[in-house]
Amino acid sequence: MQFVFSFDYPHEVAPMNLKHLLGGKGANLAEMTSVLKLPVPHGFTISTDACRAYIDEGWPDGLTVEVDRALAELEELMGKRLGDPGDPLLVSVRSGAQFSMPGMMDTVLNLGLNDVSVEGLAALTNDPRFAYDSYRRFIAMYARIVQGIESDEFDRLLDAAKELSGVDSDGEIPAELLRYLVGAYKEIVAQETGSPFPQDPKVQIRGAIEAVFGSWNGPRAIAYREREGIDHRLGTAVNVQAMVFGNRDDNSGTGVGFTRDPATGEQGVYGDFLVNAQGEDVVAGVRITEPLAELETHFPEVFHELMDIFERLELHYRDMCDVEFTVEQGKLWMLQTRVGKRTGIAALRMAVAMTSDTGIKLTREEALLRISPDHLDQMLHPQFATTKFEVLTTGLGASPGAAVGKVYFTSDDAVRAHERGEEVILVRKETSPDDVHGMLAANGILTSRGGLVSHAAVVARGWGKPAVVGADQLIFENGFAKIEDVELHEGDEISIDGSTGTVTLGRLPLEAAEPPQELELLLEWADQLSAGHMSVRANADSGPDAEVARRFGAKGIGLCRTEHMFLAEDRLPIVRRMILADTPADEERALEELRVAQREDFLQILRAMDGLPVTVRLLDPPLHEFLPDIDALLIKESNQTLTEEDAKLLEAAKTWREFNPMLGVRGVRLGVLKPGLYTMQVRALLEAAMDLKRSGGEPHVEVMIPLTISKAELAYAHAWVEVALAELGADDGLDVLFGTMIETPRAALLAMEIAEIAEFFSFGTNDLTQLTYGFSRDDVEGKLMPIYLAQGLLPSNPFKVVDAEGVIELVNIAAKRGRSTRPDIKLGVCGEHGGDPDSIASFVKIGLDYVSCSPYRVPIARLAVAQSLIREGASL
Repeated sequence: MQFVFSFDYPHEVAPMNLKHLLGGKGANLAEMTSVLKLPVPHGFTISTDACRAYIDEGWPDGLTVEVDRALAELEELMGKRLGDPGDPLLVSVRSGAQFSMPGMMDTVLNLGLNDVSVEGLAALTNDPRFAYDSYRRFIAMYARIVQGIESDEFDRLLDAAKELSGVDSDGEIPAELLRYLVGAYKEIVAQETGSPFPQDPKVQIRGAIEAVFGSWNGPRAIAYREREGIDHRLGTAVNVQAMVFGNRDDNSGTGVGFTRDPATGEQGVYGDFLVNAQGEDVVAGVRITEPLAELETHFPEVFHELMDIFERLELHYRDMCDVEFTVEQGKLWMLQTRVGKRTGIAALRMAVAMTSDTGIKLTREEALLRISPDHLDQMLHPQFATTKFEVLTTGLGASPGAAVGKVYFTSDDAVRAHERGEEVILVRKETSPDDVHGMLAANGILTSRGGLVSHAAVVARGWGKPAVVGADQLIFENGFAKIEDVELHEGDEISIDGSTGTVTLGRLPLEAAEPPQELELLLEWADQLSAGHMSVRANADSGPDAEVARRFGAKGIGLCRTEHMFLAEDRLPIVRRMILADTPADEERALEELRVAQREDFLQILRAMDGLPVTVRLLDPPLHEFLPDIDALLIKESNQTLTEEDAKLLEAAKTWREFNPMLGVRGVRLGVLKPGLYTMQVRALLEAAMDLKRSGGEPHVEVMIPLTISKAELAYAHAWVEVALAELGADDGLDVLFGTMIETPRAALLAMEIAEIAEFFSFGTNDLTQLTYGFSRDDVEGKLMPIYLAQGLLPSNPFKVVDAEGVIELVNIAAKRGRSTRPDIKLGVCGEHGGDPDSIASFVKIGLDYVSCSPYRVPIARLAVAQSLIREGASL
């Protein structure tokens, strides 16, 4: 297996298509060198294959020979040798993964300098200041990246040298002080490592390559890949390239630029530039940069050459590119290009604009593929208006958007603060139904426990409220919380980002979400492509949620969780009266009150979705979830502070308490135990549908029974619907479908039998994932899942993405068996995976009729369905 490829290696395909082998940086350097013939310093790429081999078994056999051969070819091309005392070749060693991971991995510049070659460089350039500035940069960088020495002491000495010489920038430090710095830096290395700084360039380059390989599994790189969903097994390539020097003199410089504005998508000259500087000076923020347009003032010929290259790059890649370049004594060198990262607004504007650009000629399908879920999230939710802040802690980004507010630890306190006009962040160990009023009052929610399908996460997503869950560094004390040494007291201000999971102390500025006009156009294109294949519905449990969903383009409601209606402040006491009822008459009176309340709820939802299907799931959770926390009641009992009502609630909580409630009396089992409960819900729903129909509306009702495991069980539940229809006289002319939620492996495997009763299946992928893998969805994500992913024991988090070898296979089996029994059966998915773009691709392949997600993720799901269909191509 060949591990090393020169930039001008004659590949059989265009290098830009070999990112899996050469990494993004190496592929683009080869493309610029061999295809576009741009001025690129010579070099070579060590492939991702070599990195994977190194990670698995250490330095690969044969790699040393290949690297030595490539170095010899590079020396011949450049007419210089590494370590040459007269005319030394210097190289950079940079990472370059298949997917861009900016700032996550390591780079070493000026490699090849030593005590001898630095004098040769000084004589050759007649500039000792430049030579020793390059050497001190190299020592500090190599020491930090390869030898693991902290940079603080190097930085302190550099600051002292600037102060001593009375200058502000690195480039003004005189040569004699730079010589002193080099000596001092080498002393630090010797003290820290017990060995002198390596002088042999071959030793230096081996160390740098191994450091880049090793940085693939550095903590920041792993965290970035988990956030971006990048496979941990890909590895990184390494690029070794001849150095050119922007810090040579005032006729030199370096910069970064974009072919269009990455913030707005506008055409123009965008970027930063520095005279007499190296690349890290621009990106590190240690010097104040000039706008790229100022390059024309300093180097007019170089500026016009660069603008010509910008145009060629954009036409070649058919996208906005960002570039790194260096000017060495008036000559332009291109160091890197890639398709540039951009904001959501810029992505939308560029995608649409490039469909009418005569040079680029994007198709609508290509334009749709340019937009990511993160782009849309940026425009549907508020975001931090700055990136300059210190992260206090991180958890799981459970509901997107940013929020700021004052910390309150109880829902009652949060409500009172909200009523005083304060912005509130509700901070809890975990939330329960008792916290719904506090969650409603809060701008955002932070919990120390829970996963992406915990109570806090699901409710927050449904309401479009930012939430960070599973922030396990958050420790609760008596009356306050703390994260390591930082204490959080009631009224302290914090800022949370539910997209990234970050929490910071203090109040950060926010940017409002303002989608551009291009969003609606792109979503129209998406719907046109999706027509006849798969539609997008929403999970909504109230009239306002249903209105939001319809405004965002939902084609119905795929999941109305009726338990959420029971959690409203005016409903929860009625539910508790039903649970505490001593006689059938008391229970019936409570159920009648709930019927009246639910009927109005259903009527609001059906009106908002008039003419579109509404799938209503009858009560799913166990009854103990509607009772106060039993441990809190037991504490009251031990303190002898129980009221008479508390005593009744405690007795009920003990009665309904289960060792494993998620596998206990919930879903259809609850209906079997309390048939009056489901009968009440069915009557309320059908009465609301009849009211809408009488007023000229067009209701389409789908009654869904949760957690069924057999045909007999579903047939038993079906009788409740038939009785209610007959009693109300609603069986003629009212469009009512009856179905079930497939959320156990048994139901998936027995789908052929269950389909004899059901007219539709709705796959509940939250529980189906939990029961298939045997993971507790509320507990596994905080500690166990990161280890499983890092060790490669799972390819992805199954609670974020349906694994093709796991849950999706059960869905596929159930879909096929259901259709074999009832060809016209409707198939949809309404778990959290319904809003996940990667999972949607799997559902498209199976041929489900719809996916259902949070109202605020409907645009993302509409886009993802179209993207999946485009990628499947003619097969669909």
